Amino acid sequence: MSLISVDGGTGRLSFGDIAMPCTIGRGGACVAADKREGDGCTPLGIWPIRAALFRPGKVEPAGIRLPWRWLREGDGWSDDPADPAYNRPVHLPRPFSAENLLRADDAYDVILVLGYNDAPPMPGRGSAIFFHLSEGRPTAGCVAVEREDMLRLLPLLAPGDAMEIV
Repeated sequence: MSLISVDGGTGRLSFGDIAMPCTIGRGGACVAADKREGDGCTPLGIWPIRAALFRPGKVEPAGIRLPWRWLREGDGWSDDPADPAYNRPVHLPRPFSAENLLRADDAYDVILVLGYNDAPPMPGRGSAIFFHLSEGRPTAGCVAVEREDMLRLLPLLAPGDAMEIV
């Protein structure tokens, strides 16, 4: 297992000899036990990389070793603590609140799903902690890097790798 290390205080991400700027949540970093849905906080800890999701036509996944799939119309992620599918991928529309993974911007052209609060999900403890492309501002609790940096990292990552947020 290899670790992507994120220093939330300095806004730096490193993987082996590679280092780059990154952004975290607008609420800064917090102890995972204190994380709450909608607080904008990025949870401290080591989170496995579960899978990659790619927007068709935006990224070429050749050479990617992580499990991956294309994003499709209707792909969402439940962020409603009352939803039985809380912090899980869902199909939109649905009667509960969920984030649309096909966003109007490019931030979700690449999504690496981090294994935060998913085994099992605890309602209200935070959902959809992703590693994605930078939006030029703090995230809602995720970790983000510039497109060129993400594309440089992707082929280096393998099943079993994780992200450590300190």
